[in-house]
Amino acid sequence: MTTATPPPGTRTDERAEPQRLRIIGTPQRKVDAVAKVTGQTRFADDMALPRMLHAKLLRSTVAHARIIGIDTSRAEALDGVKAVLTGGDLPTPFGILPVSQDEHALAPDRARFVGDPVAAVAAVSEEIATVALDLIDVQYEELTAITSPEQALATPEPRIHDYGPEGNLHKIVDLEFGDVEHGFAEADHVREDLFFYEGNTHLPMEQHAALADWSADGKLTLWSSTQTPHYVHRALAKVLELAPARVRVIACPNGGGFGGKSDPFSHEIVVAKFAMVTGRPVKIALTREEVFYCHRGRHPTLMWVKSGVTRDGAIKGMHFKTLLDGGAYGSYGVASTYYTGALQTVTYHVERYKFQGARVFTNKPPCGPKRGHGTPQPRYALEVHLDKLAEDLGIDPADLRLDHLVPPDSVTANYLKVGSIGLGECISRVTAGAGWKEKFRRLPLGKGVGLACSSYLSGAGLPIYWNHMPHSGVQLKLDRSGGVTVFCGSTDIGQGSDSILAYIVAEVLGVEVGDIQVVTADTDLTPVDLGSYSSRVTLMSGNAALQAAERAREVLSRHAAIKLDVPEVRLGFAANRVFDVEDPEQGMSFAEAVEAAEAAEGTIGTVGSYSPPRSPGRYRGAGVGPSPAYSYSAAVAEVEVDPSSGIVTVPKIWIAHDIGRCINPVTVMGQVEGSVYMGLGEALMEEMAYRSKPGLVHKIPSMLEYKSPTTLEMCDVETYLIEDPDPNGPFGAKEAGQGPLLPVPPAIANAVYDAVGVRVDEVPITPEKVLQALKRKENGEEPRYGPDSFPAIDWPKPTRVPPPWEGGDGRAADGEDGTMKRGTVEGTPFPEERQH
Repeated sequence: MTTATPPPGTRTDERAEPQRLRIIGTPQRKVDAVAKVTGQTRFADDMALPRMLHAKLLRSTVAHARIIGIDTSRAEALDGVKAVLTGGDLPTPFGILPVSQDEHALAPDRARFVGDPVAAVAAVSEEIATVALDLIDVQYEELTAITSPEQALATPEPRIHDYGPEGNLHKIVDLEFGDVEHGFAEADHVREDLFFYEGNTHLPMEQHAALADWSADGKLTLWSSTQTPHYVHRALAKVLELAPARVRVIACPNGGGFGGKSDPFSHEIVVAKFAMVTGRPVKIALTREEVFYCHRGRHPTLMWVKSGVTRDGAIKGMHFKTLLDGGAYGSYGVASTYYTGALQTVTYHVERYKFQGARVFTNKPPCGPKRGHGTPQPRYALEVHLDKLAEDLGIDPADLRLDHLVPPDSVTANYLKVGSIGLGECISRVTAGAGWKEKFRRLPLGKGVGLACSSYLSGAGLPIYWNHMPHSGVQLKLDRSGGVTVFCGSTDIGQGSDSILAYIVAEVLGVEVGDIQVVTADTDLTPVDLGSYSSRVTLMSGNAALQAAERAREVLSRHAAIKLDVPEVRLGFAANRVFDVEDPEQGMSFAEAVEAAEAAEGTIGTVGSYSPPRSPGRYRGAGVGPSPAYSYSAAVAEVEVDPSSGIVTVPKIWIAHDIGRCINPVTVMGQVEGSVYMGLGEALMEEMAYRSKPGLVHKIPSMLEYKSPTTLEMCDVETYLIEDPDPNGPFGAKEAGQGPLLPVPPAIANAVYDAVGVRVDEVPITPEKVLQALKRKENGEEPRYGPDSFPAIDWPKPTRVPPPWEGGDGRAADGEDGTMKRGTVEGTPFPEERQH
């Protein structure tokens, strides 16, 4: 299958320089600067074949500072350096969300974290570019560095950014669905808990890389390891002030992404600018340390949850508060904040629900969407909280969950439309497989089992830039040889999405998968797809492919029916044939059917597209959480805890995932077990750690020091795929790429308690924390390790939305100021509603 057009020539030998240098569309000052460096005074468009240049970024060495001056003269004079850029060369801000356009390709006036790019060099080799970075002199005026959310709340000045509600707050949310205090009053038992989930990063095997080329006719092409070529395309056009039709982005097959490659990044814009400045292909490959600086990983999140329940565990009211450490830039942070409160209601019925969330800026690498985007943290808190409630009530945790599941085809308190839900079967399968009833609270000291459940989106219900256009499109080209080519803008980041497109088309048209060619992730050649994030590709691109294939089948049926003298309704497509299902011998080859259609209508091509159904929520903030379908997972973890060392090992995890309908069981199993691996790392060892002095330097920016599980730490996994087809998915399919991670950390935390009787209400669950909790238990104190307070926050007036069972219609009760308006997100107008 073809997935991308190959990049231009990458010759990097030291042969003679071309006689003429081509610089197109560049300000005269830059032409003069390059002329000074190269000694070249003549410029023309007929230069020899361009030779690859290599770019490197100079990154800030201080966490927070004004940039007083940058002297690049020594770098420019170095032999082999072809161009140098600073923030003034790229003054236009960008960002993934329209409400957080707060990043610059190179910081123009202020550095906001150690690692923030401030200058860039392009040279004939990576080594020369690296040496040149040391020749750039930057003068900083250091500012107070904000090191924690608590400090951010207490230190309104200096502001890291000049937008947001106030001080160093980025986003603050207060939503209430029914009178939660009344729910607590009705409850038989009320409990509140505090939890903390440490930040961690994606750790893909492949680092970020990009290559740009500027053609003689003034067109930019960028090859990049990105999950979102469409949004990178948008950022390039904006920052470089190019017509979108003059920008082409090709997403190369990714060696892992997990959300870390779903923002537009500085290095992509810098190499594009260098290509325009020099007229030569320019490449950049980030080091592993630089990938840690790019980050966009899991937000460190402090959580407080209070629930009121009846004696049988029914949730009468729930109040959930979150405080997110967002790092230095907005990224997806507004959405991340909402996600920490959105999905608590789609697993167990919550009668009344209140969510308050706040995200602050700190002088650390920016956080963003890591696998599960904003939902693993609250899921961890909720599932451990439920475990504690079950113990308070004397109910088996599995029974408590089974007795209070959200019913299928229902609407939650916060107006999320739930379709199929296979969670009950998931719980039954893992508890039976693990021998839950025989093991829970019955194993010897040091051994335990824990249960947790979860749910996740099968694609976000709204695009980043709201409009009425499809979220995904597919074009099919049917060839008279019998081959079919699928064109789609989706990006394969290792999850196998290209193959899913082929399987769906092959199934509808009855051809071999080997006869399908797939062309993806090229903004010039493929229809728009919004990207590989939110577990959206199988459902959204799959539905678009399904529609295109069904339309192609209709065209072929029309003309095959005439040739075979058979009613269209009796035609079947299978085994590369079109035939009469009542007389299978009467038929023709698929290629002959294409020829018949092409002879009658000309070249055969069809299109398909997909837009999600409208969400019932119409209040401000309702745009985060809706999905065409929700997947469900349940996991049982078995742990062994050494009370003398605090070391936790996980011999086995049983996990069941409600996939809807399994299109390819092998790839689904791979996604589920990969999620278990990542969840295991987050639960036991992974964290983004910083040295407070000097100035928030990353403590472990390498794969050697950043601890993640190896094959020695990875547990055995027994996987159950639960098929409960959802009508909104192609052939009933739902997501598998992110949801199965969510139950793993809380299942392990609950198992630790079963093993040694202490609660570690903080992730990762390290030996030091286990030992401290055991020490407290030994001293007769609360057997727990975790946060002990939630800081005071001046919350805004809540948006109150009556839940459906109280006569609500999805709109805020307090009128227009809390109701979502067309063309806005969180009340902020979009400048270009017609575009994604």
